[in-house]
Amino acid sequence: MTTTKLTRAAGICAALAGVIFIGVQIGHPDVDTTSITTTEVAIRNTLKILMCALALAGITGMYLSQVRRNGVAGLIGYLLLGTGYLLIMSTTFVSAYVLPSIAGTDPSYVKDVIAAGTGDSPTGDIGALGTAIQLQGFAYLAGGLVFGIALYRAGVLARWAAALLAVGGVVSVALSFMPDAFYRLLAFPNGIAMIALGYSLWRAQSDAAQMSVNSVRTSQLDTAGV
Repeated sequence: MTTTKLTRAAGICAALAGVIFIGVQIGHPDVDTTSITTTEVAIRNTLKILMCALALAGITGMYLSQVRRNGVAGLIGYLLLGTGYLLIMSTTFVSAYVLPSIAGTDPSYVKDVIAAGTGDSPTGDIGALGTAIQLQGFAYLAGGLVFGIALYRAGVLARWAAALLAVGGVVSVALSFMPDAFYRLLAFPNGIAMIALGYSLWRAQSDAAQMSVNSVRTSQLDTAGV
């Protein structure tokens, strides 16, 4: 396993994360104390957890592949975005495997958690989970903005995709004040950006690997006097 292969794998992970992020939002039912216990929502939440894991691998590859070009802004953006994905993974785990089991015995708590997760104000106390949900929103949006700008300035990966990642955070803030059906549209700009950045990362490493092979062949021919 070489660095090039690991980086190409990270690109594939990022692209898959973008596909899943968009896919799970298509036709997503309204989440309430009834739907959260269904198999469909459980599957969608499980896929979101997988998406977060793949995205973490993807952005790590993006950052490490051009760590010097990314600079301090890239590091800050990477840490913020990574924290956002980790928190999303954690809160989604609760939604997928904890809330359904208590929906029948404590529906008011489940309703409050769902409200906090969809941008509404819970009427009761949901403890540290409320803070985690707030932090994940800030880290995800701020991280996408800063990391996208850093990738754009580095100029190694597709610049339009880096710009879309940065702008996607601003779009997400606007959509968060709209009804749930519009709110879920925030997945599209970020998802498309991750797909394009993942492909760009994979392609860049493939091109670099091919250039390395060609360089070795040229050196061998020169040594042989051909």
